[in-house]
Amino acid sequence: MKIYGRRSSINVQKVTWCLAELDLIEGRDYERIDAGLDFGVNNTPEYLKLNFNGLVPALIEDDFVLWESNAIVRYIASTRGDGILLPADPKGRADCERWMDWQLATLWTTLRVTFLGLTRTPEPQRNYEAIKKAHQEASRLLTFVDELLSRQAYLTGPNLTVADIAVGLAVHRWKGLADGYPQVLAQPPVLPSLLAWHSKITERPAFKSAVA
Repeated sequence: MKIYGRRSSINVQKVTWCLAELDLIEGRDYERIDAGLDFGVNNTPEYLKLNFNGLVPALIEDDFVLWESNAIVRYIASTRGDGILLPADPKGRADCERWMDWQLATLWTTLRVTFLGLTRTPEPQRNYEAIKKAHQEASRLLTFVDELLSRQAYLTGPNLTVADIAVGLAVHRWKGLADGYPQVLAQPPVLPSLLAWHSKITERPAFKSAVA
């Protein structure tokens, strides 16, 4: 199996964290090829044949090619690990997948404005009003997650799943932006259950090997 994508990409991190949770090790169980941003590769004709979007990650296994990070994570979790990260029963799987969809379509759509605005946009072109507003909206959305986590250990129940991987990485960005740009962003609300969950998942060996 080959994974195209740089380690710093949040979408690549979803895949590498999932692989690490299943005790699949880079260099032994799969090959990762740096691609995207300064590494290039993703804009070559060869890569565009694999993923016409020109984005990372992309997975290749034998003659099977798959792109879109959440789809790759679901594929890996459903073909390895015996349901550890993605339940086989339809209701349990749907519960995980709806959180993955929420992360991609709702939470990250908002937070992405802040992330790109502060890390990729040149200073003269930054829209600070939009940057601050997006981070505040992400904070508002996460208050609902905090309430849920006050009642259970992980997003879908007592065990970590792909839902925690997807949402956890977005929360990691949300917290990192607040910590890294306090002069720009308003102090986020106190979300004790969310922060306790974030601390717990970021201490996992798989997170540390894939992300930190």
